[in-house]
Amino acid sequence: MTSTSPLARIVRGTGPGLLLAHGGTGSIEGNYGPILDGLAERHRVVGPDYPGSGRTPRASGPLDLDTLADQLVATAVEEGLDTFAIAGYSLGGPVALRAATRHPERVTALVLTATFAHPSARMRLLVDDWLRHLRSGDQEATARWTALIGAGAPFLDRMTPEELGTVIEGARASVPPGAIDQVELVGRIDVREDLGRIRVPTLVISTTLDAMATPYHHRQVADAIPGARLAELASGHLPFAEAPAAWLGLIRTFLDAQEARS
Repeated sequence: MTSTSPLARIVRGTGPGLLLAHGGTGSIEGNYGPILDGLAERHRVVGPDYPGSGRTPRASGPLDLDTLADQLVATAVEEGLDTFAIAGYSLGGPVALRAATRHPERVTALVLTATFAHPSARMRLLVDDWLRHLRSGDQEATARWTALIGAGAPFLDRMTPEELGTVIEGARASVPPGAIDQVELVGRIDVREDLGRIRVPTLVISTTLDAMATPYHHRQVADAIPGARLAELASGHLPFAEAPAAWLGLIRTFLDAQEARS
């Protein structure tokens, strides 16, 4: 029996179920906002915010992947979805994978973007640096680091100084209360054993200019999931800002194809 969920959520649209899992230090609105309307045109979209993001209170202790996956599934069920696809972005990828292995009777498909199964040695250095910035209290330095590492170089290179200033200010304003908890969970992720247990159609979207969760990680996920497809998107780690229309197109085309077969 699925437990109840304490997570605040966004619910939009009608049609087949689609559960969203956002990234670390993000939120549903922050990570999926530019494509939410497009997704809701064809799906009933349920987007829960993790503890410490959006309207969900911060957790009283460290985040646990199993608990978070169960809470996301419970949120979808509470909103009337018996079965659903899951779209997971960044940290949302391992959350989606764990949800699929713990609740296989409910999950019909997976779309995993800019994601990872286990941090590489390089990514562990990045996570440590990210935590150091978050704990420093220097919001300006943290925002500048986040913009520099998160966005793809072509996206930043084209900006005017004024546009870059707006991006940095947005990064500073959007850090949620649970940011440290969520980044600590990123460092603990290891869902490599889950990959071979996935039995639903899966699309892995590789953000080819990603310096956070690099294409190395995307290929590791796609190669280990039976029958998974790999698609490339010319974006850094922020497809919702860098290439939202192309990102939406990849997700919708894949889900439309799965639903046509069902």
